[in-house]
Amino acid sequence: MTDIKNLEKTLWTAADKMRSNMDAAEYKHVVLGLIFLKYISDAFSELFDKLKEGKGEYEGANPEDPDEYLANNIFFVPEKARWQFLQDKVKQPTIGKLIDEAMDAIEKQNSSLKGILPKIYADPEMNKQRLGELIDLIGTIGFNQTGHKAKDLLGRVYEYFLGQFADAEGKKAVSFIHLKVL
Repeated sequence: MTDIKNLEKTLWTAADKMRSNMDAAEYKHVVLGLIFLKYISDAFSELFDKLKEGKGEYEGANPEDPDEYLANNIFFVPEKARWQFLQDKVKQPTIGKLIDEAMDAIEKQNSSLKGILPKIYADPEMNKQRLGELIDLIGTIGFNQTGHKAKDLLGRVYEYFLGQFADAEGKKAVSFIHLKVL
């Protein structure tokens, strides 16, 4: 089991290094949006694999049916919004556009997320190489690792990053979008 404290510190150090001259108030939306995307992709992938295997209670289930995920309180993630799809494209100059499109697709499939997810990744000012490096870094978080409860790990990483962003901004408190994690 990965030591959570080391994971938090490693992620923050690398993410902070990658932000370059971007203000922490802006960069937090970049990082936290990607962390949330990774979290829902991991939850989706775990159920997808069970549905695809089709054993036991999942016999005859369709892994591409959004209702299967809704029944299990998991966000449905369209194919072009899945973490692995995006991570496979991190070296492309269009990665920012692909992430914004992924966020749109997720909101369209999951009405409770409508208007919540950040769509800021295609900004021409954003360094796409660093964005790709950040995606690779966040890709190292395994929300469905043995020994970790995904929601607990998500909460810990979010809490840690929010505290670090607050310090970077020189404020005592930071507010970020409130995401309803089922």
